[in-house]
Amino acid sequence: MVWRELTDGLAQALTACGFDGPGWRSRLELSVPREAAHGDWTTNLAMVLAKEARRPPRALAEALAAAFPADSAIVLPPEVAGPGFLNFRYTPAFLATLPGRIRGDGEQFGRSDHGAGESVLVEYVSANPTGPMNVVSARAAAVGSTLVRLLNATGHRAAGEFYVNDAGNQVDLLGASLAAQFANRIGDARELPEGGYRGSYIAELAARLPEEEGRRALADPNGSAWFRDQALERMVAWQRTDLEAYGVTFDRWSRESALHGSGAVQETLAELERRGMVYRDTAPRAVSEAAQSRVGKGTEKDEAATWLSTHQFGDDMDRVIVRANGIPTYLLPDIAYHRDKHTRGFTRAIDLWGPDHHAYIGTLQAGLRAAGLAAGFLEVLIVQQVNLLSGGQTVKMSKRAGEFITLRDLVDEVGADCAKFFFLLRTTSAHLDFDMDLARRQNDENPAFYVQYAHARIGSILKFAVEQNAPAPLAANEPPDGAVAPGADEERALIRKLATFPEVVRGAALAREPHRIPTYLMETAAEFHRFYHVCRVVSEDRATTRWRLSLCEATRQVLANGLALMGVSAPERMERTAEAGA
Repeated sequence: MVWRELTDGLAQALTACGFDGPGWRSRLELSVPREAAHGDWTTNLAMVLAKEARRPPRALAEALAAAFPADSAIVLPPEVAGPGFLNFRYTPAFLATLPGRIRGDGEQFGRSDHGAGESVLVEYVSANPTGPMNVVSARAAAVGSTLVRLLNATGHRAAGEFYVNDAGNQVDLLGASLAAQFANRIGDARELPEGGYRGSYIAELAARLPEEEGRRALADPNGSAWFRDQALERMVAWQRTDLEAYGVTFDRWSRESALHGSGAVQETLAELERRGMVYRDTAPRAVSEAAQSRVGKGTEKDEAATWLSTHQFGDDMDRVIVRANGIPTYLLPDIAYHRDKHTRGFTRAIDLWGPDHHAYIGTLQAGLRAAGLAAGFLEVLIVQQVNLLSGGQTVKMSKRAGEFITLRDLVDEVGADCAKFFFLLRTTSAHLDFDMDLARRQNDENPAFYVQYAHARIGSILKFAVEQNAPAPLAANEPPDGAVAPGADEERALIRKLATFPEVVRGAALAREPHRIPTYLMETAAEFHRFYHVCRVVSEDRATTRWRLSLCEATRQVLANGLALMGVSAPERMERTAEAGA
């Protein structure tokens, strides 16, 4: 990997310059410049370490450049630029042999062992089991599943998990809503419960219930549990089916009810008590000035609730974990759930939450600290809202649910591939406008189509080469004629773009930014199309033909690898419709 080659070379150069300061690797920033004139890689390390090294930044940069290993097979000795930047360029031999190496690595190209086997659990979607998946859940599913694949591609041991919140009033209300709809189905008119679920999907569930069992449950004073269980199991099965049709599966589906049933919630409370982190009172003992107006919420008059000392771990106030009536707040089972993740051997947990839970991040992290977990154990990514647009207007109605667009609706409209690609185009922290009209287009205006079409076009080129009896591409890891490759500027630009793929994957995983992958693929597709329009691939020059066919195959492999990380297919053939306005 280029990143490791540069890091090891800089380590040797620092040692040669007499610098042995600790922790410089954590401060090292290596990036790919936007301007080719600035090289293929650049770092400001000399400026970062100048004060510590007691040397002017540019003088330190010049010393590092002189001491950088001159025998690297990947990069030339660095050039010093500006106040102390070190700019690196690939060796001609590295660029010439890269297509063969990509073909040799195949699906493994872009993968690394950077994560050193760290065990990471990514919990995502985790939608309440009270309705079909909506578009925000669809976005979380695309992001979460891609993040799991990115982590596994960079040497982590990552797994995905869905947490079913199946304990509490919301599921009871779902069951009561189903009971009312079933009663209406058999002619026993009933009003839905106050605050009940009124979407048409409840009537759909009611229509599928076995009538004889449903009638018995209606007549049984304790029959509400039957409707609750039926609603829960059928709704979870519905969600699972829709996610699988979307191409998203989980290593495990966990349930809150199982935590309660196993005693894990009470064990967590006992552990917090053992650690001296809880107290019973009518008001919190530690409150920030900003939280003064919220003091008292969650308690009951004249009775002491059980409080958790979260303020000492950065929360703005202590929090109630057990109400005065003995019922836990959602904080206690959430702590128990994350303790369970740790007990199962995960050293890091990454949760994807909706924007309405942003204020809860610090509270849960503080609660986990109180339970003895490390400060960095839990990371939370906020997945922002999605606005569906059609004809320039926000789409509000659903064909199925009556209140919102479901995941299944979206997949039926634009396809799973396109939906995932669009959801991954923006950072999760930004709101996303999903243009349905654009997603339906089968032309280069659609970014998903644009990338997939580049992959398909390469397949057509390779097929044409066979039909023309052109020489075969270079074999995997076979070096080309040095006088041949790379020649044109467009060839060099494309091969340099392919060379950055492993770093894009590594950076996307470490930064928890899956949107870097579709951005990179769009740029790579653009470089390929420029190359294709300028450079004739199949010609009478056999050596050049073999090299360019190899470059095409390498590009196809990188596009396929990137799409696979996103859970998006890499089709061999696609038909393009007319461009808008053509």
